[in-house]
Amino acid sequence: MDNPAVSTAAAPSTADRILDAAEDLFAAKGYSATSLGDVADRVGIRSPSLYNHFKNKEALYEAVLERLLAVFSAPLAELDGGPVTNERVFYWLEAIVRQHHANPNLARLLQHAALSGGPHTNELIDRLFRPMFRPDARIEGGALTLFENTGLQPWAVMAFNNLVMSYVTMAPMYRDLLGQDPFSETALENQLSLIKMLLHAVFEYKGDASGSA
Repeated sequence: MDNPAVSTAAAPSTADRILDAAEDLFAAKGYSATSLGDVADRVGIRSPSLYNHFKNKEALYEAVLERLLAVFSAPLAELDGGPVTNERVFYWLEAIVRQHHANPNLARLLQHAALSGGPHTNELIDRLFRPMFRPDARIEGGALTLFENTGLQPWAVMAFNNLVMSYVTMAPMYRDLLGQDPFSETALENQLSLIKMLLHAVFEYKGDASGSA
């Protein structure tokens, strides 16, 4: 007899199951190579049933993007909610890296969009990265102030994002060289250590440059 005191998590709705399947397929194959039939097969429903939830493939893709953006934009929104200090930047950085390790689909989807396109790509890039390209998006006394008046701040932002996101798209190729699962906790800590080491070096360089000015 079931124990009524033990609650079970509600089963995901059909719409959520469709979004989960579509996200995985768009990340693995890209927008153009993914069909609604592929998504329906993954969910285990008939293709016409998809139209009860999403009017077409573009609407489904847009819903997938919106869900990913809501998650991956949250740490940056939190960072913008207060003074952008070195300590808060390290906290934001770790949150972003951990998010990409937990769900590599956004990075993979972006890679497909960059190579073969897809609807709303410009809007995706604008919403995800534009805040970091603002002229006032600089760390107080920290890394991005190093690039002001050089015209290189956008390149610094791109380099950082490439360092974080290319890991989840390319690291599986180096599994044998790494000698471990690139998505293991040990590998995650190694990636975080490297990125923090590089950022510390930039902070220290900035401090030395300011002191000698």
